[in-house]
Amino acid sequence: MKEGIHPEYQEVKVRCACGNEFTAGSTLKEIRVEICSQCHPFFTGKQKLVDSAGRVERFYRKYSHLEEFKTKADELKAQRVAKAEEPKEDSEA
Repeated sequence: MKEGIHPEYQEVKVRCACGNEFTAGSTLKEIRVEICSQCHPFFTGKQKLVDSAGRVERFYRKYSHLEEFKTKADELKAQRVAKAEEPKEDSEA
């Protein structure tokens, strides 16, 4: 290896968006990540829901001036309202 051309390898703090911090080796000064082993569904066994369904509703609203999409948008909205009003069952009881 040539001398003086490689970045310094050091121990740094890795910070997750969930607040977890741990150390790792890197050439960077600090590392920020969005997901780690403390909050990833594979390791925790709990699934986080991401609001990606809003994209479909947004698409239907955007094209609601067309009759074929207006009815679908209304149906989708009615389904979401009905689902939100359902009483949630306690699975651990």
